Amino acid sequence: MARNKKVLPILEAVKISSIAAEGKAIARVDDMVVFVPFVAPGDVVDIQVTKKKHKYAEGRALKFHSYAEDRATPFCEHFGVCGGCKWQQIPYKAQIDFKQQQVFDALTRIGKIDLPEFTVPDGGDFVKEGFYPILGSKKTQFYRNKLEFTFSDKRWMTYEEVASGATFANMNALGFHIPGMFDKVLDINKCWLQNELSNSIRNCIKDFCLQNDYSYFDLRKQEGLMRNLIIRTSSTGEVMLIVIFFEDDTEKREPLLQHIHLNFPELTSLIYIINEKANDTIGDQEINVFKGRDHIFEEMEGLKFKIGPKSFYQTNSDQAYELYKITRSFAGLKGDELVYDLYTGTGTIALFLARFCKKIIGVEYVPEAIEDAKVNAELNGLDNTQFFAGDMKDVLNKNFLDTYGKPDVIITDPPRAGMHADVVNTILLAEPQRIVYVSCNPATQARDLALLDFDYEVKKVQPVDMFPHTQHVENVVLLEKRAVKKERPVEVVEPEIEIVEEMEEPEERQIRIG
Repeated sequence: MARNKKVLPILEAVKISSIAAEGKAIARVDDMVVFVPFVAPGDVVDIQVTKKKHKYAEGRALKFHSYAEDRATPFCEHFGVCGGCKWQQIPYKAQIDFKQQQVFDALTRIGKIDLPEFTVPDGGDFVKEGFYPILGSKKTQFYRNKLEFTFSDKRWMTYEEVASGATFANMNALGFHIPGMFDKVLDINKCWLQNELSNSIRNCIKDFCLQNDYSYFDLRKQEGLMRNLIIRTSSTGEVMLIVIFFEDDTEKREPLLQHIHLNFPELTSLIYIINEKANDTIGDQEINVFKGRDHIFEEMEGLKFKIGPKSFYQTNSDQAYELYKITRSFAGLKGDELVYDLYTGTGTIALFLARFCKKIIGVEYVPEAIEDAKVNAELNGLDNTQFFAGDMKDVLNKNFLDTYGKPDVIITDPPRAGMHADVVNTILLAEPQRIVYVSCNPATQARDLALLDFDYEVKKVQPVDMFPHTQHVENVVLLEKRAVKKERPVEVVEPEIEIVEEMEEPEERQIRIG
């Protein structure tokens, strides 16, 4: 017998109190905390509870009774459904204030890091040497240089469409995955993350496929012709389009690619891939060039970076430049240093620093990325670089230090999970004078800083906003070797950090608008 589905309550006329983690906001009802997306502090809303635990609940705004006084007006027609830019309703100043607080909380509460003392005036800015105010993005729209779209024959229907009871003949979509729904895709008309050419290309391809009855991918059954689109742009004005098919159907593939070429002759690179795997990753797939080159170029301070379809490059080009300048400044290079660049990717930071040091060595897990780094080093005539591919914890060890020398400076830019404990131990063994830690996750960064804290002191902290209208924040930390090391306990316990969406006792953030 099927279980009766529990009817969850509607909370009426609730005032949203503050911003929360994961791009949500907080309301308090009696002794319960409620997380709600797409609302702003000061909004008064009816909340449909969608999940209820003992001490907290999650819900969605059902009806707005009033809006916060200084609430921003969302600019995207897909806001409230698409999970991409969840903070459009929050003024940009409030967004970056929260991100600054997020970094501070992570370093002090998770890492227990002793930061230089500071004061927080009414304006919310940190004003003390050592912890610099967050560097906001000059562009808050059309700032991304890479977007990936998914074809699906299971279009996500809005609550209004479902409630209407209407039948829709076309259920195909080309757009973004709905968060938590791997087989549901929101059909996107206009995206504000990439320039208008990107929107024109996507909509042109969508129209052609619908008019010619090209099948959209069924993610559950793993069938259908059209699978993904990737659009990459660069600050030099070059554009790469990657069309990913699930089926190898020449009779349908060729007319579509020719149609794209005729309508968008400005494309620098038109590439296609046949991906018959169960997942969307293309790292192991063959690249086929239909027109143009197999790469585009990015440029920064006269350096040229070759970007292929599989290459990693920071997705906000303008802010990447600011991030790299901060990294270089924190490194304090005089010209005679040996520098290690850990998690080097395609070597962008390494090459950006190479002209200011004696030698730089980059290490990265992905072999294709290392090949890109070597090509870019040769392209820019930088012969004081050396790159190695392999798992960081396996490559970076005592033997590596003995062979290539102990570095004066280490740059580390790990993935969201942070650094493996073995990597931290090797850094301590290497004893660089300075460490510059670039992170996209202040929580795991704080954990790693705690492990380094006995030998290294945090000197500078610089948050950088790479992704406006989202909860994500980058952070750069400068550590310098302590003149006198802290006394280590008998057993060093790695700080525990659990990154989950559901928290038993969520902590309210005191960043408010309205």
